[in-house]
Amino acid sequence: MTRPSDMRAWRSSSPGLEELELARTTIPSFNADEALVRVETAALNFSDLLMIDDRYQIRPPRPFTPGQEISGAVVAAGAQSGLAAGQRVASKVLWGGFAEYVRVRGDMTIRVPDGMSSEAACALPVVYTTAMVALTENTVIRPGETVLVLAAAGGVGLAAVEIARHLGAHVIAAAGGEEKCLLARQHGAHESVDYRCVNWSEDIKRLTAGRGVDVILDPVGGAATKEALRMIAWDGRLLIVGFASGEIPQIPANRLLLKRVSAIGVYWDHDRDAAMLASVSAKLATFLQDGAIRPHVETSFSFDRLPQALKALAARQTTGKVAITLNNKDTA
Repeated sequence: MTRPSDMRAWRSSSPGLEELELARTTIPSFNADEALVRVETAALNFSDLLMIDDRYQIRPPRPFTPGQEISGAVVAAGAQSGLAAGQRVASKVLWGGFAEYVRVRGDMTIRVPDGMSSEAACALPVVYTTAMVALTENTVIRPGETVLVLAAAGGVGLAAVEIARHLGAHVIAAAGGEEKCLLARQHGAHESVDYRCVNWSEDIKRLTAGRGVDVILDPVGGAATKEALRMIAWDGRLLIVGFASGEIPQIPANRLLLKRVSAIGVYWDHDRDAAMLASVSAKLATFLQDGAIRPHVETSFSFDRLPQALKALAARQTTGKVAITLNNKDTA
């Protein structure tokens, strides 16, 4: 079947979710090291909200199509991409994912294993890669260590719970409310605490018999970071993943000094970290084979309801990875 020349895509012409518009635009061309993918599922990230509001480090020229994480099928591939038509892939993209078609770089793609749904696969390129980088590259989790995961029912949080558990850690999940705590326990957390409660760090103290936690994985920032640091152990590591709370914390240096704590920024880039990311992708493949990874993807939003999905993500009304689905599996 002949491929169409245009497609539906969400376009941002000025800052704000209210300015997003579903429009028809030209299907993108691609270079020799790229491929064109028909999008089946597009995942949402907090960085999408920042990019739409001109508060992210990457600022595409407007109008642009947001969206940085997709899964789908290759429909055409450049000679140097390492891909072929018909392959199922998941990929990070700089932007352009909230569309029916997107161009992807060959070195950014992950081959989707047989039997894995597009919905589950769309969680691999960003949140699982980030959690794996944090727990196996930025630090190395040793069996028996205690890992505290903040926002443990979110995308990065649930991925970190699963990975830390598989690495042999004792995992404590911090999440907002019993429903989210239950979800984290279902994905491998040994214990959980509701961090909406006052002085929730006292629960961590009780669970660790006063010793504290060896590693904190923090995608939240703000007051949650400061409270969590009350319970970090000697030689602990604070892994700074992001600031979903909207507040960048001012970390008290005396806390780091008095317990010899390391604060480590978790950040990766395909151009700078190609070799490291190849290693991470191999580890992800092994974890998938072992059954250690079970992405929890919320797909209650259709492609047409992207603004509502982004608002729900911003309000922290979602769990796991949030994605929008397209009816593109049987079209070309």
